[in-house]
Amino acid sequence: MSDTRFTLIGVGFIFAGFMILSIFGNQFFFVSIEAEEFGECFEYFEDKPPVQVDCGIKTQDKGLFLAGVIGVLVTGVVFLIKGVKGRWDQDVKPEDMVGPGHDKQTGKDDSEKPN
Repeated sequence: MSDTRFTLIGVGFIFAGFMILSIFGNQFFFVSIEAEEFGECFEYFEDKPPVQVDCGIKTQDKGLFLAGVIGVLVTGVVFLIKGVKGRWDQDVKPEDMVGPGHDKQTGKDDSEKPN
């Protein structure tokens, strides 16, 4: 695969990680405050009153969510580093070259052919 594609895939994963964190992370921000300050954690619903839940389970859910987001971000960084450190497109094998003046079947330029 092209190194430029690795770079773009890496940027896409990093962007997706930050989007997931910003969209779905809001429900996990207040777990630490509830556990430390009040000692009680609640599950909030739109159509019914809050229900008290175990703070350990909510903290564990927060940790799993953050681990998933960090996993997506690390994957993006790995792809980005692989793309930047790659050999890039100018190091194409002669048999893979295409374009004007190049015969794909023989792997030689037209300038090397006898007239």
